[in-house]
Amino acid sequence: MTKYVFVTGGVVSGLGKGITASSIALLLKSRGYKIFMQKFDPYFNIDPGTMNPIQHGEVFVTYDGCETDLDLGHYERFIDEELNYTSNITSGKIYKTVIDKERHGDYLGATVQMVPHITNEIKNKVYEAGKSSGADIVITEIGGTVGDIESLAFIEAIRQIQYEKNDDDTFFIHTTLVPFIYGSDELKTKPTQNSVRDLRNYGIKCDGIVLRLPYASDKEMKRKISLFCSVPVENVIDSVDVKNIYEIPLNYHEQKIDEIILKKFNLPINKADLTYWKKLVNTVNNLDKEIEISLVGKYVELHDAYLSVCEALKHAGYCYNAKININWVDSEKLEGNVKLSEVFKNTKGIIVPGGFGNRGTEGMIKAIKYARENKIPFLGICLGMQLACIEFARDICNINATSREFDANASFAIIDLMADQKSIANMGGTLRLGNYQCNIVSNTLASKLYKKDDIIERHRHRYEFNNEYKELLENKGMVFSGINEQANLVEIIELPNHPFFIACQFHPEFKSRPTKAHPLFKGFIESSLK
Repeated sequence: MTKYVFVTGGVVSGLGKGITASSIALLLKSRGYKIFMQKFDPYFNIDPGTMNPIQHGEVFVTYDGCETDLDLGHYERFIDEELNYTSNITSGKIYKTVIDKERHGDYLGATVQMVPHITNEIKNKVYEAGKSSGADIVITEIGGTVGDIESLAFIEAIRQIQYEKNDDDTFFIHTTLVPFIYGSDELKTKPTQNSVRDLRNYGIKCDGIVLRLPYASDKEMKRKISLFCSVPVENVIDSVDVKNIYEIPLNYHEQKIDEIILKKFNLPINKADLTYWKKLVNTVNNLDKEIEISLVGKYVELHDAYLSVCEALKHAGYCYNAKININWVDSEKLEGNVKLSEVFKNTKGIIVPGGFGNRGTEGMIKAIKYARENKIPFLGICLGMQLACIEFARDICNINATSREFDANASFAIIDLMADQKSIANMGGTLRLGNYQCNIVSNTLASKLYKKDDIIERHRHRYEFNNEYKELLENKGMVFSGINEQANLVEIIELPNHPFFIACQFHPEFKSRPTKAHPLFKGFIESSLK
C-alpha cells in the first residue's frame, strides 16, 4: 500500500520546500524504495505555461508534455526519475475539472461545494499519483504558506487524507523559518510555534518540523519547539544554510529524517547507498578551476527564468572540475551602440536559451554573430536555434530572414508556424510539448556528442525551421545534424568550420542531472575550457 509524505510551509515563502521534498525523496530512494513526487500550486492558471517567466521563473516540461512549476526540475534532478502529468496540480486544474463535471451532469444535481467536491478532486490527484506510478511512497509538496487563502482547499484535502488513512500511512512535514534577531543575537522560535498552531487549527498534526536557519539549533531550542509543537524532539530537523544545495540530503541523513519517516510507516529501514551523492558533494566542494559563460537572454532580471539551463551548465562543469560563472547579459541592451568585445571580454562560451516574442531578439542575433565570427563556443536552445538560423541566413545567405513569430507578413520567414498550429486559438497547452524522437546524422558534432543514432528530447515551442530554406543554408555551409523524420522537422543545426557551434530546437537542460551531465552541455563546456 502506498504511503504519503506531505510537505507544507509556514512563516514565509521561499524556504526551500522543494529542496526539502527532493532531499527526502533522494534519501528514501537510496534505501531501495520507489518514489514519486508531486507539487500542488494554489494559483488559478491551469498550468504556468502562459505565465511571465519574470514573475514565475522557468516553466519545466515533463516527458509527457505537461508544463509545470520549476520545483519539478529540482525533483527530477535529485531523484533522477521522470515525472508526469500527475506531478503538478494547480487550483485552476482542479476547479476546471470540477466545473466540467458539473456541466456534464456528473454530480446528479447536487450543489457543488468546496467540501466535498473540490477537496475530493484534490484527494483523487494524490491517490492517482500513487496508483499510476506504482510508487511505495508519494511525496506531495503544498505550494504557498499555511494561512494563505488560496491554498486552504489543499490543506483541507490533505487533512482529510490524514484521517482517512491509517496512522502509519501518512507523514506530515512542516518547514518554517527561524529568524535571527540582530542586536540580541538570538534565533527566535515563536514564528515556528505560531505556524504549527495555524496548521493544527486546520486540523493537521505535523509529524516532523524542518527549521530553516543560518546555523544549527541547540538541544534546548529543539526541546522548546518539541514541547510547544507536540512533535518528538528527534523529529525537529535543522536545515542550515549551505553554499552547495547537494549537501542538504546528507545533512538530513545525519539527522535520520529518512529513518524517522520509515519507522512511522512501519517499513524496513534498508541500508542507504549514498556513495554517488557523497562523491558529487566532494566534487562540487573542490572545483579547481573557473570559467565564465555568457547567458544572453531577455528574462535575465530573474535568474530562475533560466534555472534548468544554469543547473545544466553547472552539471557539465562538474565533469571537468570547473566552476561555471555566468555572465548575465540582457539581450535588449545589446541592441544599442554596445561594444561586444567589452561585454564578452572574459567569456569562453556563449549560450542563447529559449524565449518567446520579438523583444530582445536582435540583441541575441548580435551575440550569435559575435560567437560565430570570433570562434567562441556557442550553444543555442529553442529560440536560440531559430535565431542562429536567422543570423546565418542574413549574414551568409544575404536574405532578409526573420521569424513568422516576429513578422506575420514576412517575405523570408525561415522560421514559420507549424502547419498543425495555424488553426489553434488558445495559447495555453497548445505548443509542441514533451518527448519527440530525433535522428542524428552520422559524422557530425551531434553524433560525436551523443554517441548514438537516435535520441529523445523534450520540446516546448510553436514555430519551426522552414524547410523551404534548408537547401540554401546547406549550400552555404550549415549542417542539419538532427531531424525528426516522422514530421520532417529540423531539430539540430551546427557549423563545422567552428570550434563548437551547435543549436537545438528542443530543451536539453530538462534532462540534465548533477551526476549525469547532458551531452550538449558537456561538449559545450569542454570546448569552452579549451
